[in-house]
Amino acid sequence: MFSKLLIANRGEIALRIVRACRELDVATVAVYSDADRESLHVRFADEAVCIGPPQAAESYLKVSRIVAAAEITGAEAVHPGYGFLAENAEFAEICGRSDLVFVGPSPDQIRSMGDKAVARETMRAAGVPVVPGSDGIVRDEDEALSLARDIGFPVMIKAAAGGGGKGMRVASDEAGFRRHFNAAQAEAAAAFGEDGVYLERCIVRPRHIEFQVFGDRHGRVVHVGDRDCSIQRRHQKLVEEAPSPGLTPELRHRMGEAAVAAARAIEYVGSGTVEFLLDPSGEFFFIEMNTRIQVEHTVTEVTTGLDLVKEQIRVAAGEPLSFPEGEIPQRCHAIEFRINAEDPDRGFAPAPGTITTFHQPGGPGVRIDTHVYSGYRVPPFYDSLIAKLIVSGNTRDEAVVRGREALESFIIEGIPTTIGYLSRITRDETFRAGGADTGFVERFMGGNATP
Repeated sequence: MFSKLLIANRGEIALRIVRACRELDVATVAVYSDADRESLHVRFADEAVCIGPPQAAESYLKVSRIVAAAEITGAEAVHPGYGFLAENAEFAEICGRSDLVFVGPSPDQIRSMGDKAVARETMRAAGVPVVPGSDGIVRDEDEALSLARDIGFPVMIKAAAGGGGKGMRVASDEAGFRRHFNAAQAEAAAAFGEDGVYLERCIVRPRHIEFQVFGDRHGRVVHVGDRDCSIQRRHQKLVEEAPSPGLTPELRHRMGEAAVAAARAIEYVGSGTVEFLLDPSGEFFFIEMNTRIQVEHTVTEVTTGLDLVKEQIRVAAGEPLSFPEGEIPQRCHAIEFRINAEDPDRGFAPAPGTITTFHQPGGPGVRIDTHVYSGYRVPPFYDSLIAKLIVSGNTRDEAVVRGREALESFIIEGIPTTIGYLSRITRDETFRAGGADTGFVERFMGGNATP
């Protein structure tokens, strides 16, 4: 096991990694920008190094400064968390050249899944169902339109190097296709420095289902359960739960086998997530693989009893997976609500500022992952996630009720948040019945900023 690990991230995931390292008796080094001097991950790490000004491009994305911080503190490993450099193959390579263990998959594995067009072809060769679409990147507008006609409208236009909903457009017919194609290319170039896009059939009213996979350096690749992430706004997840209320045991088994086949196809090592779209007919299709820990890993931890962050660190240190062979049972139902510093009454505009009151809920089956507190100033430079509320129950109904009660007793004052919006979701009949698909939020909002 490592003696010291640097955390190349911020916020709640950085604090989560600090806690996992403490249980493993691994010393931690936090890095922070000038805007994060008072963040809890800085306070609780054993050492902390300032790596630059508030702008992420000059701090959390500055590879040279992160590697220098690891070298001057004597860290042996680097955990990237999620976001920022977590799926950056070049960063993983530089860590290796600097004698630092990157807590994650190899650079080649990151690249193979990071390019969505390559990932599709890899999965197709492995026998994993993929959404019908183009065979690779399409750059010519006329060629793209011809392919779209063959695939059938509506068509998704997606950035090959994309993620988080950027560089993604839906063309419902030929009339709007060229406009959406050009817009997707421009957004992809701006967000990722690469304007390559590919086409996929747009599955109408699907569920978004993902499987948590894990591989070690001893050849073992498994999945440890599914999650339903269908409740999302503009491709950004708001609520996640495990297990999915939309899967039968037989379908869960088949999708789990496909997820493992996907990971085995690239001899995957570490924590990853294989994501599928589930058609109302029961067909499912691979859409992407995230080669990192997910924001919503918490619901899998609650339902399985596993500590996925500690497992990541053990695997990176060369240890085998700690849990026994065989399918891991999901022993309860868990739901995660993402609490964002956003104003639902203003189109979910980011709402940085000072938190004057922070009172979190408690009780059986309630977990809070957060880095904020009363008096903390939410900076305007980063993602607006400020807390994750995770509730669990013996049944889904019990978890839903706990979620509603926890949200209604969660007090954050000083800035707008999404707590009230999420509370209203828990009272919606479709959500309570477990029937949400990826179009739920748009229908719930009724075309307005608030429901």
